[in-house]
Amino acid sequence: MDFIYFIDLLGTMVFAISGAMAANRKGIDVFGATFMGFVTAIGGGSLRDVFLNIRPVWVEDGNYLIAIFVGVTISILFNKRLDSFARTLFLFDAIGIGFFTVVGVQNSLSYESSAIAAVMLGMFSASMGGVIRDTLMNETPLILRKEIYASACLAGAVCYVLLQMTPISENINAFVSASMVFIIRFLSVRYNLSLPSVPMVEKEE
Repeated sequence: MDFIYFIDLLGTMVFAISGAMAANRKGIDVFGATFMGFVTAIGGGSLRDVFLNIRPVWVEDGNYLIAIFVGVTISILFNKRLDSFARTLFLFDAIGIGFFTVVGVQNSLSYESSAIAAVMLGMFSASMGGVIRDTLMNETPLILRKEIYASACLAGAVCYVLLQMTPISENINAFVSASMVFIIRFLSVRYNLSLPSVPMVEKEE
């Protein structure tokens, strides 16, 4: 599980970069960029831990705060260069939500959550930080756009719970489930895929 732990830290740093970059694009000052990086990185995990009635992981483990501040610093120092690497950051973000989903499901199951609740909390862990970031930036959150984002996390979370019922090891399960999230997210962006929209109801005059 050390592998998952370090990937979780890496994902935290990447999400901090994405939050700070969102602030940088709006011309917000250094404090605002740091705040945006912080809430983006810990928003989903903190919400999960509140639902589980436990202390948020970043309160117990200072390494998460270090990862956040490293991410924010990278964003501030290399802001112009990072803008040209948007595709690379997207790949890291896709990897990050995959492992955040797995970590969310793992933590939920370890606190004896039901399978359905664990799936939902895994999805929240991966997607809610981005929702908070976009809301504060006055943008429509990815989860509400015609993009496959939270649904990719949902698929990976379901995969993890189902594979828990098989003899395969937990590490293999984590890798397969996180990979599913990444592949679905990557292919949906690569080929501009989306879920069907609900038909709009025309108002009667």
